[in-house]
Parts: sequence; structure tokens; C-alpha cells
Amino acid sequence: MRVGVLALQGDWAAHVAALRDAAIPAEPVRTAASIDRVGALVLPGGESTAMLRLMADERLAERIGERVRSGMPVLATCAGVILLAVSVEPRQPSLGLLDVDVVRNAYGRQIHSTVAMVDVDGALGDPQPMEAVFIRAPRIVRTGVDVNVLGRRGGDPVLVRRGRIVAATFHPELSADRRVHALFRGLLEDSDA
Repeated sequence: MRVGVLALQGDWAAHVAALRDAAIPAEPVRTAASIDRVGALVLPGGESTAMLRLMADERLAERIGERVRSGMPVLATCAGVILLAVSVEPRQPSLGLLDVDVVRNAYGRQIHSTVAMVDVDGALGDPQPMEAVFIRAPRIVRTGVDVNVLGRRGGDPVLVRRGRIVAATFHPELSADRRVHALFRGLLEDSDA
């Protein structure tokens, strides 16, 4: 299955490279028509309000919403989680596709970005803590009953899954640890079956 990486703004090129390293065919997508040519989607980190403005210009938000509601697998990271959230503080529009509430930039400004260990559960195959890169990361402050928490940092959920959506408040594409990408590959393989 070919994966599209939303390439409007942010670290999309690192995602394309990480997916290709994991033997997952990937390409940048920028239009509603290009969303229709892929079977799965990555919503990368970047600046969520800028991405929302650019998505509105191309009618991408509507098409992404339609595809995700129909079962398209999605990996969202950092700002991508903000895009998917039901509720965002400070208030801003979102796609409302993942039953989580988030606070933007909850761990501080760019200067407070850090590499931290994330406690993960067995869903990632290896229960050893994972090194994760947090850059102006959002904090998940509420998860819906159908959202599974797969990883925590200091008690806060930082890696969650609901159905075919995997969401990480950190940047797995900037780490050598590919367990999040392996989990996503599993979703793609399940979708192909």
C-alpha cells in the first residue's frame, strides 16, 4: 500500500525517508486528488494553524476527513495529532477525527524541546522504553474510551491508537527507533488483507 505524507509544511521529508527506510512506499501529497491516489496517510509535525490554512485552500480537510472516516490508516505526529483532535487548547479548528483533547505547546517553547524516554506497552512488540524527540509537543489531556494509550511520558499519554489511527505527540521519524513505524506498517498490512 502506498502512503501519502501531507507535504504542506513541517517535517514531511523526514517522514518520507523514514517510511522508505521501513520498506513502506511513500510519496508527498498536497492536493485532494493526490489523497485519492494513496491508501494511507501521515500527518506530520509542523505548525498546525499554518497547515489548517493551507488545507482549506486545497479542500484537503474535507477529503482527509472523508477518507479517514471510511477507514484510511493514519499516522499523526506532533502537530498532526492537533489536527486530528476533537478539542484543542488554545482554541483552534481541528478535523475532530480522534477522540482526544490536546493542549498545544504544552511542554514549552522551541527552546524546551527535548529527547525523553517513553514508557511503552507490549503493542509495540518490545516493552523497553523508547527514545522520543519532543519539539513544541502537544499534551494529550483526555482520551476517549475507545482510544488505547500505547506510550506515556511522565504519566501523560504520548502515543495512542484508535482503530486505524496511530497518534504520537513526539517525532518518531527523527529517532532511530522504528517501532511506531512498524506498528503503522502492521495497520497497512491489516488493511491489505
